Amino acid sequence: MTSISLAVAEGTNAAAGGFNPMNLILLAAFALLIFMMFRSRQKQKKAQEELQSKMQDGARIMTNFGLFGTVVSQRPEEKQVIIEIAPGTQVTIHSGAVARVLEETPVVSDDEDTN
Repeated sequence: MTSISLAVAEGTNAAAGGFNPMNLILLAAFALLIFMMFRSRQKQKKAQEELQSKMQDGARIMTNFGLFGTVVSQRPEEKQVIIEIAPGTQVTIHSGAVARVLEETPVVSDDEDTN
């Protein structure tokens, strides 16, 4: 037999019910991909919920586009947050644009370090 007819014969045997380990490897890789996609989405959702719980009126926040401000009010039904970026200057942003809530850190002056 020629090499072409041997390849066809082997392909026919595998398709007829022979065990092909490549199918198992592809199935496992596909299952791993699906698992990782769902896991990543769950982590993102949990992080977003945690961010929303920290974002109360008066909290200092940073947006995705680098704007810092203080939360004045929130409109959860419209997914909007009103922040004050300067005294008397308020802007309305989408709540999804909030990157993080800034933690207040105590400022240590030089006088306290020398004691």
